[in-house]
Amino acid sequence: MTFPKHWPLSVSKKPPFWATRHFLDLAVSSTSFLWLHSHPPGPPGSRTDTDLSGSCTSVMKRDYEGFLCSLLFPEAVRRSALALRAFNVELAQIKDSVSQKTIGLMRLQFWKSAVEDIYRADHPAQPVSAELWRAVRKHTLTRRWMLRIISEREKDMEDKAYRNLQELEAYGENTQSSLLYLLLETLGVKNVHADHAASHIGKAQGILTCLRATPYNSSRRKVYLPMDICILRGASQEDFIRGSRDQNARDVIYDIASQAHVHLQHARSFSENVPHAAMPAFLQTVVLEDYLRRVRKVDFDVFHPSLQKRNPMLPLQLYLRSWKKIY
Repeated sequence: MTFPKHWPLSVSKKPPFWATRHFLDLAVSSTSFLWLHSHPPGPPGSRTDTDLSGSCTSVMKRDYEGFLCSLLFPEAVRRSALALRAFNVELAQIKDSVSQKTIGLMRLQFWKSAVEDIYRADHPAQPVSAELWRAVRKHTLTRRWMLRIISEREKDMEDKAYRNLQELEAYGENTQSSLLYLLLETLGVKNVHADHAASHIGKAQGILTCLRATPYNSSRRKVYLPMDICILRGASQEDFIRGSRDQNARDVIYDIASQAHVHLQHARSFSENVPHAAMPAFLQTVVLEDYLRRVRKVDFDVFHPSLQKRNPMLPLQLYLRSWKKIY
């Protein structure tokens, strides 16, 4: 199953003020400000106060889309959702922030030990660990999902291209799907259909994260796109390193994006049996849909400048999807 490369585009009109980028940015800033300051975790300057502020800042800077999704979680679990995303951010940035594989593995080992300590020790000192400790005790989160994310990040330190699409899907399952399973636990959702949907959404997110990172990785002379598809379409790693916009490179992106689309379709096939309580965990589908729409609009040119710009309408789109309780 694939999706069409071309489709009619509606003529856009000037948006009303409430849909302008200035208004939406103001709304997001106001929402996060009001939430942070109306839910102080402790006295000003206290350790718990610093832990929460640090986690929120980390997610907002490095995972803006995840931060927006977290703001739409129920108030009772919002802090825990931010803690899990902060944990994910800490792991995700290790690979690009170290010059040697050994150093990266040492940092991942620190987090593996930190997770083990969270389940058997008192309140830790590290800010993100402290927030994670709180979330674990509040929701009885499954340790296995956290350790699986770390293990996959350790494999990813090999810094090699994926041999095939199945390897990329496995990466998405072990990282993004595992995070979704944890978010479902914060929401109190124990439902096999929700788990199946989370599995497919995570795989789609892993695939599209690889596509979205291609321009950045190519600028560093690194290409992680599945080799089997590149060979099938006659595109070399050098084509992507030099930012090729030729048809064979576009065909590679089309094939990979199509698989992400398939996973989103499969995830939605469970929607009738997924409880409404799970919907906040699946808001990431809005972000994935947005990228698929935009990359299709530029005929799968992954290097098109428009794909590097933030969608100013995303906060509103997320809010509307949250209000409708669909994914």
